[in-house]
Amino acid sequence: MELKEKRILITGGANGIGKALAEKLTGEGSLVGVFDKNQDALIKLSEEYNNIYCKLCDVTDIKKVETAVDEFCEKHGCVDVLINNAAVIHNEMLISFTAGGLKKHDFSSWNNIISANLTSVFNITSHVVFKMVNNRKKGLIVNVSSIASDGNIGQSAYSASKAGINALTVTWAKELASMGIRVAGISPGFTRTETTMNSMTESVVNEWIKKTPVKRMACPAEIVEGIIFIIKNDFFNGEILKLDGGLRI
Repeated sequence: MELKEKRILITGGANGIGKALAEKLTGEGSLVGVFDKNQDALIKLSEEYNNIYCKLCDVTDIKKVETAVDEFCEKHGCVDVLINNAAVIHNEMLISFTAGGLKKHDFSSWNNIISANLTSVFNITSHVVFKMVNNRKKGLIVNVSSIASDGNIGQSAYSASKAGINALTVTWAKELASMGIRVAGISPGFTRTETTMNSMTESVVNEWIKKTPVKRMACPAEIVEGIIFIIKNDFFNGEILKLDGGLRI
């Protein structure tokens, strides 16, 4: 698929990898829409790029998602590519020892992460694909997963949400191929974004760097190039592209 004039929708596109992707695609001539719940970041993005469609939207809310997608399509036409990038990182052990005694993983935290990282993908993908099929349009869904999908200490909810995304990627690729819709995923390793850096201490960051064969974290532009590859290569389908510097958790 060529990038020029394609309508590409990115969730969580106001920061980090999503923003770097929005900037790259805009430069390639794509019509880019960004959905994000961070209003300040959206305002800043819209000020930097007046040709990027910015919409405040909590993708965990199915009604808001449907309304936002409908508004985008009414203004610009049916989506060609959906990038499910929005996610929240959360670190919490299943059982932990605290000053107050033994503590279980908080149930509301579990629900919040599954909703933000997995249910949100179902919400927007189901509606975008419905519109694609209804308009007889071929398209592409790219799900941003994580190396944590293989399981990572202290990330029960986050790892489970990303493993779920991988399962949805394969399932939807099988279901939608006959309708001309590809579904693929990308699984980044540790990437130097504000969200990632804020979720770990400096010592933890350095420890992961030591464990990574290339001895560094990825920069957002490298992950973006992986997504661009998936968009352009029409034979890449039902697979998760790993970009982790050789790291195995």
